[in-house]
Amino acid sequence: MRRHLAGLFTLLLIGVSGTLRAADLTVSAAASLTNAFTELAKLYEGANPGSRVLLNFGASGSLLQQIARGAPVDVFATADVETMDRAQKQNLVINETRANFAANALVLIAPLDARVPLDAVTDLSRADVARIGLGIPESVPAGRYAKESLEMAGLWDGLKDKYVYGQNVRQVLDYTARGEVDAGIVYLTDAEAMRNRLRVVSTLQTRSPILYPISVVKGGGNERAARKFVELVRSEQGLRVLQKYGFMPPRGRQ
Repeated sequence: MRRHLAGLFTLLLIGVSGTLRAADLTVSAAASLTNAFTELAKLYEGANPGSRVLLNFGASGSLLQQIARGAPVDVFATADVETMDRAQKQNLVINETRANFAANALVLIAPLDARVPLDAVTDLSRADVARIGLGIPESVPAGRYAKESLEMAGLWDGLKDKYVYGQNVRQVLDYTARGEVDAGIVYLTDAEAMRNRLRVVSTLQTRSPILYPISVVKGGGNERAARKFVELVRSEQGLRVLQKYGFMPPRGRQ
């Protein structure tokens, strides 16, 4: 009975909020968490008979905008610390429930049948590399990390005419797997999910660690259940699920 809500999520969910059952739990999470949170939602429902988890995946920045506009969300999980910081500054989350629960890495990927062979990030400057997929830096954490990494390598400005922007990291992954771009920049966990269609060229450096925070949203209407879901994500069982999909234990800033 799980619904994957995206696109017009805010308008739709505000419109039907009165029909949501008391046991419904709405979780908005970064697109890169799709596989792991789908499994965690099943575990939560199994441990809490009669409950239902409604999953909404997308770019972290877009999800924050939805919450700020009044979408009835109970749990918020982002792919970066900065977006959760903004949620906290806007007084949208319960600060005491905030915690980093996973870490990730940024990688350069290419289609398995790529027309252009790539060996390193510096190869992106070659004339035969025409299209590079990455998330919109202003709203997609993976895109912001990609910009940061390319700036560190001294490549960002010189490649601007080649960028093909995705609305979230999964869209960039699809662009690359279908060969619509010559290369893409995504999280390692996303690349691992499509090893049969693409290859990892190299791991990219970022100035700050890629950490995933989670928090209970204020006024979501189901705080008790939201806290239980956060506890599951942070538990040993939750960690095993996350590691199954390539996530690492969090280190550094909490």
